[in-house]
Amino acid sequence: MLEEKETTKGERQIVVFKIGTEEFGVNISAVGSIIRMEQITRIPNTKPYIKGVINLRGGIIVVIDLAMKLGIERNADDKKTRIIVIELSKNTVGMIVDSTNEVLRLAPNQVEPAPEIITSKINADYIDGVGIVGERLLILLDLAKVLEAGDISTLDSMKGIADKIMANKQENAEADEKPKEQVGESSGGPAETGTSASAGSGNPGPLPNPGAEVKSEEPKSEEVKNDAVNHEGVKN
Repeated sequence: MLEEKETTKGERQIVVFKIGTEEFGVNISAVGSIIRMEQITRIPNTKPYIKGVINLRGGIIVVIDLAMKLGIERNADDKKTRIIVIELSKNTVGMIVDSTNEVLRLAPNQVEPAPEIITSKINADYIDGVGIVGERLLILLDLAKVLEAGDISTLDSMKGIADKIMANKQENAEADEKPKEQVGESSGGPAETGTSASAGSGNPGPLPNPGAEVKSEEPKSEEVKNDAVNHEGVKN
């Protein structure tokens, strides 16, 4: 959970983030952490704005595209893209945003009802007012309404499926990391184990014994060619 500093009576402390050209704010008390964008495992047959799940410190959390949920456009993923991890109704959910800016305090006189220019683009039920900071206008979201009861029920039902999918993904990754034996050519001797490992593995194969001669066929064939050229030169 992000640290919430002491505030005066009626003052709000909010995490500010951007989606497209708009700035938004959510109560800091609901924010567990902010992480960089990472690979998301897709869950089939879910709502379009539910992008999938990630493994966060050993726990499986569902990730949603907040812009898609709000019905607005966001930028393509880049190095500024973040996932805001929130805790709501005993559920931990990740929300994809374009960037996170800062943590601000809003005095009661800085919060106003959302104007029509905002509610005409975003469902008014999702908005808890707007914060006015200088010339900036921050759209304050009511997360409990953004993630409605139906959404929470969907997230709960997904957890069992997500756990199995992530467990299978982990097993496959571990299997891919195991070195694969490569059988070398030999005449009656034991098979050699290649030094190359499977893709993604950092484990090299066995090294030659100290002092052992390493044979290389390619340079030898090149030397033979050079000798043949030299002999021809002598004959001429």
